[in-house]
Order: sequence, then structure tokens, then C-alpha cells
Amino acid sequence: MNREEELRQLGWEKRFTMDEPRLSEMAKQYEELGFEVLLEPVDFSSEDCTSCFAGNPTRYKTLYTRKKK
Repeated sequence: MNREEELRQLGWEKRFTMDEPRLSEMAKQYEELGFEVLLEPVDFSSEDCTSCFAGNPTRYKTLYTRKKK
């Protein structure tokens, strides 16, 4: 089982992969809407296209959300 599948089983929904400053802006918006937010390193095995990440893979994060319990 990969990390994305593990997170899905824990109730997390993958939203998107991006870098700053939009990443923090979107995380804040989801939190304001009442979601828990989790930022994970990019899982290249679960992305359709990785050419943007190749030059600097640590620059990007994948944002996951789930409803607060």
C-alpha cells in the first residue's frame, strides 16, 4: 500500500500538488472552511505528470483535507 492509499483509508482526500505561496493560502482557506489540512511530500508514483517537480522536488507539497471530527 502506498502513502496515498494509506491516507485515503484514514479519511484524507487528495486535493492538489503545488508550491508556495499558493500552497499556504489554500491550506488556510480549507482550514477556515472547517477542514483538517495535511501537507505531504510529492509522491511521484501517484502523479500523472511530474515534469514540473523534477527540477526541485522538495519545493512542492501535496495538500490533503478531511472534515474535522
